[in-house]
Amino acid sequence: MIQGAQGVHTSGGGARHRHPYVLRGILYCGICHRRIQGQRNHGAAYYRCRFPEEYALANRVHHPRNVYLREDALLPALDRWVGRNFAPHRRADTIAAIAAAQGGDGEDTVAVLARHTIAECDRKLARYRAALEALDEDTDPAAIAGWIIGIQQQRAGAEAQLRQTPRHVHMTHDQIANLVDQFGDHAQAIAAADPSRKADLYAKLGLRLTYHPGNETVRAEAHLDTRTAWEMVRVRGGT
Repeated sequence: MIQGAQGVHTSGGGARHRHPYVLRGILYCGICHRRIQGQRNHGAAYYRCRFPEEYALANRVHHPRNVYLREDALLPALDRWVGRNFAPHRRADTIAAIAAAQGGDGEDTVAVLARHTIAECDRKLARYRAALEALDEDTDPAAIAGWIIGIQQQRAGAEAQLRQTPRHVHMTHDQIANLVDQFGDHAQAIAAADPSRKADLYAKLGLRLTYHPGNETVRAEAHLDTRTAWEMVRVRGGT
């Protein structure tokens, strides 16, 4: 657990302009599991998960209308975490953690995640279809139909990913060590990198961050290779 990152609740607007959101595409909401979108508020970069009320009801999810996380509240703690886990004195532990996460004869991690996505899509589709069959005056059938189309597309994407993912492929100890060494030099300099460079380094690390506003934590996973995933620590976040 890394302490020190505090978020701010805000709903203010601001002029739109280009900004290299460092966490774009890798930060997810721990309540609804959707990607959190970047936006600018009063000159600062935020990430917001906006969850329409009727969508929350259809999915049986208790979700605030807006969940915010300020970028500069998380990055310092995240950079320290990355640097510490790839520090030279942690090399052996990091290699061992990645090797252990590969498992024995289990399926490739990407395939497991794809199967999980398919199962979750099937559950949502069943709920939406039930909602269509039990329409009342407060239910918008067009909105539900749109959700069904979106979930069907997400399911098709997961199925395509599953078909393309090789099974039972594991890296050797030497391959893992080489991968850790390659990233280690970059990890030590990540705190001083500019936003665009930092985003690129996070992408190479394969970070997936899941923000849990209830306990103000961010779960971090590193997918150094498409065949490898491992959870390192939980990073202190904020709402």
